[in-house]
Amino acid sequence: MRKFRNAIFYVGIIGVFSLLMYWIILNGVKLESGKHITIPTGDNNQWSDFLTSLVHNIQHPLAILLAQIVTIILVARLFSWICVKIKQPAVIGEMIAGIVLGPSLIGMYFPEFSAALFPKESLGNLQFLSQIGLILFMYIVGMEIDMKILKHKAHDAVVISHASIIMPFVMGLGLAYFLYDQFAPANVQFLSFGLFAGIAMSITAFPVLARIVQERGINKTRLGTIVITCAAADDITAWCILAAVIAIVKAGSFGSAAYTIVLAILYVIIMIRVVRPFLLRIGELNSSKESLSKSIVAIFFLVLILSAYATEIIGIHALFGAFIAGAIMPDNIKFRNIFIEKVEDVALVLLLPLFFVFTGLRTQIGLLNEPYLWKIAALIFAVAVVGKFVSSALAAKFVGQNWRDSLAIGALMNTRGLTELVALNIGYDLGVLTPELFSMMVIMALATTFMTGPTLDFIDWLFRRKKGDTVIQKVTEHFKVLISFSNPESGRALFRLAHNLSKTESENTQITAMHIVDSEKLHHYDTDQLEREKFEVLFEESKVLDRELTTMFKMSSDIDAEIIDVVNNEERFDLLLVGLGQSIYKGTLLGNVLGFTTRLINPEKLMNTVTGKEQLFKKHSFDEGLTQIITKVQIPVAILINKNFKSAERILIPIFGKQDLHLLSFATRLIRCNDSQIELLFMKAGLQQSPLAERVHKLENDFPNNVISSERQAANLPLENHYDLLITSTESWTSSWEQDEQHVFGRLSILIIAKSMNSTAP
Repeated sequence: MRKFRNAIFYVGIIGVFSLLMYWIILNGVKLESGKHITIPTGDNNQWSDFLTSLVHNIQHPLAILLAQIVTIILVARLFSWICVKIKQPAVIGEMIAGIVLGPSLIGMYFPEFSAALFPKESLGNLQFLSQIGLILFMYIVGMEIDMKILKHKAHDAVVISHASIIMPFVMGLGLAYFLYDQFAPANVQFLSFGLFAGIAMSITAFPVLARIVQERGINKTRLGTIVITCAAADDITAWCILAAVIAIVKAGSFGSAAYTIVLAILYVIIMIRVVRPFLLRIGELNSSKESLSKSIVAIFFLVLILSAYATEIIGIHALFGAFIAGAIMPDNIKFRNIFIEKVEDVALVLLLPLFFVFTGLRTQIGLLNEPYLWKIAALIFAVAVVGKFVSSALAAKFVGQNWRDSLAIGALMNTRGLTELVALNIGYDLGVLTPELFSMMVIMALATTFMTGPTLDFIDWLFRRKKGDTVIQKVTEHFKVLISFSNPESGRALFRLAHNLSKTESENTQITAMHIVDSEKLHHYDTDQLEREKFEVLFEESKVLDRELTTMFKMSSDIDAEIIDVVNNEERFDLLLVGLGQSIYKGTLLGNVLGFTTRLINPEKLMNTVTGKEQLFKKHSFDEGLTQIITKVQIPVAILINKNFKSAERILIPIFGKQDLHLLSFATRLIRCNDSQIELLFMKAGLQQSPLAERVHKLENDFPNNVISSERQAANLPLENHYDLLITSTESWTSSWEQDEQHVFGRLSILIIAKSMNSTAP
């Protein structure tokens, strides 16, 4: 009876209150008398009313806004993914997505759809929501600027930065002189028009530049430090100039704007002298997530909103206030990271794409319907590039940089990105820019951002050719291993194995450990601490092994492509060693060994050489990332499945056929470098009488104390009690082994070696 008590109670209480509700409704119906209530009758009327209600709901402002957000996020993510694949910043994809959804493409070819999704009366909601996204974004930008760098490394950077502002600013004024008659709005003074043209020419997008520097792995170099410092100084200076320009445009003259500028200066002094010490004190007391309560978070967000509100009231735009609020945040990196994590996903993923699309809705490329207008657009682009690129490069050369670094600084400082779009939208809102000129400027912002990567690549190629650099010829006595790891413990095992493969003193050997982090998850000022954490275990192991270790810490939005570039472009490694056990590198290497290894070989080649394997490929999932690494790198790739690997003293190498011949060279190396004991196990009948056996027996004769061969039945089981490592080829692992064999052999550490795709060896 006890177990039915809850059921009886449930049925009873639902029944009683349902009857009570029914009684109330019956009595409530009696109150309708005399109120002339009309009730629709008939199925057709009810269906019609339903459709009318449905259409009304679809056209409700909130429903339209939600549909816009869904569409914008999907399209922005798609174009961002495409840009990352072609090694362009994701922000370019979001900028392109905005133009695609605007009148330049969708609005031109699908006007009904565009009018339904983006009706004019809904654009106000979209604009205000995008402005909230921009405020949060500028808050992040302010936090990303490390004031300590500006204090200690600003000597050359300030010279380069301010030279890269004043020269293009003056060139922009000169350009405005020629464009004013034809392209300035009728009621806009030349002063306002010229100042906005100047600021449009002189802006650098600090967030985009910092991301490019990180992804190219030059953030730790002298060049990277200088260019990030230049961009930070440029960003602060440009926003101050923009605030002054806005004040002048709104006031109409320098004299009238003086009051606004004085108020702005007073605001900055209060933020630095009063608010910043208050926030620093709070930051000292609440520097961890555990101690950071919602009330403390509310204080910082309140400072952000009040700062933005104050600058909007003063007349220098809310975005400047958001930027200053971020810049005065406590210097503690962990503390700043906490707030960036809280703000970033909402700001960058949800709200910021709305700004790009809103900009795209304003960009009407169709207005440039004459060759003359495209010539003007080309002129704007040329002035922007010459002004920013040339001035930055010449200033860098003047302060003592070499030509290669000077040109690289010029290319990076020419990146405009989102910051340019913010300034252009402000000018458009103030009525300073016409739709035609606004569209030309947006095209310029896209083009100058897009050209940064290819320009840097061209500079590298140019100076490599100019200096007559030649590819380092690899000789047999050199053996240099690159290990790429995700977590420190995986890196420790890879380092041990690399040491076993190369620890003879007679060879010019080198081990380089590389760790690549997703650039979407880290900020440029946070790299030092993460780098120390990731390599600490490997440096400890290097002391134990008494072995030197070279490290390489990089950031990339496409880790697989970055690994390929490092291996192929540096042309100094003989083996790429990576780890596998759990998924690493954002899912690019799968934990399922069968699924991962199936894609390591060429499917067409396998179909031609092994029968009955169509089911194998259908059965196992493929990993695209590692397949690209295997097929595109120009050296052998070895993948370690780490099961507590300690050393390579006792090794088992199963032989299935000629596809395993290249494993013998690794066996030779392990014997010479590590004095390893190796058992070569013939896995198929008849192999001991094949030409393959001659190579195996030669190895036995060369190293009689280290090598033995046997047939499959002679294998020592259980394997983990007799061997430290099993070495096999990708072809054999995926095409020749049965699953039960893989299960048995998989109990010990396994090294799967893929022969270089460029190799002509059998």
